[in-house]
Amino acid sequence: MNLFDKIFPPKRIELPNGNVSIKPRSKTPLITLLILVFTYISYNVTSFDFTILFKRGKEFFVILGQLFPPNFDYLSYIWTPLFDTIKMSLFGSALGTVVALPIAILASNNIISNKLITTTTKFFLSVLRTLPTLVSALIATYIFGLGTMAGTVAIFLFSLSYVGKLLYEQIETVDMGSFQAMESMGLNKFYAFRYAVFPVVLPSYLSTALFNFEGNVRYAAILGYVGAGGIGLILNEKLGWREYSNVGMILLSLFVTVFIIESISEYFRNKLD
Repeated sequence: MNLFDKIFPPKRIELPNGNVSIKPRSKTPLITLLILVFTYISYNVTSFDFTILFKRGKEFFVILGQLFPPNFDYLSYIWTPLFDTIKMSLFGSALGTVVALPIAILASNNIISNKLITTTTKFFLSVLRTLPTLVSALIATYIFGLGTMAGTVAIFLFSLSYVGKLLYEQIETVDMGSFQAMESMGLNKFYAFRYAVFPVVLPSYLSTALFNFEGNVRYAAILGYVGAGGIGLILNEKLGWREYSNVGMILLSLFVTVFIIESISEYFRNKLD
């Protein structure tokens, strides 16, 4: 008998035929209690204060009121950094997606039989995934200087880890019958993968790449906070100067851009299904 059964003993039910049925107690009370305990601990650790929330929460709506209507005269200053954001998102995503393919192959247990190679590659992808994009962008600014080059490198690393992780998991779920048959016919692993596995994972691979790109456009907007270029640079500047009408114009243009890119991406992803 485990600890839960000792605290909440099972309920014994006598059946009409004389047998006894053991009905385990619901774990809902214990789960609820644990949630309440951890919520209380989190409340104390984070120093969350409902009093401040109710006193200062209205300031959010004050700032929101200053964002709109946006200053449309500021639109002419937004185009260049906005296109910089799109360009570094597109290039970083495309490059990361392409490099993710051979990395995913090296991480796939059903393609590469060498455990050292697959384990090392998976560890490499895990390290990249745990590195926040803002941190990698900040490091890139020290190496490549301020500007979109640093942002592109940060997006490339994120795309490599994200697409590579999902791709090797997709490869490992593929039926390897055709792959093994082609290897038995004398084809090497490259050609066997090219004709037996790649066509199977290609739709998912492209869909993941498109989803990654549309997400990177949003992520790239905040890279300017560490000097990585793009629209985030002027967003940080205008927030610092409390020019909220200009901030509203930046957010509006970013919203429209992301909406258009997501609509186009969703259209092509539906075509791949």
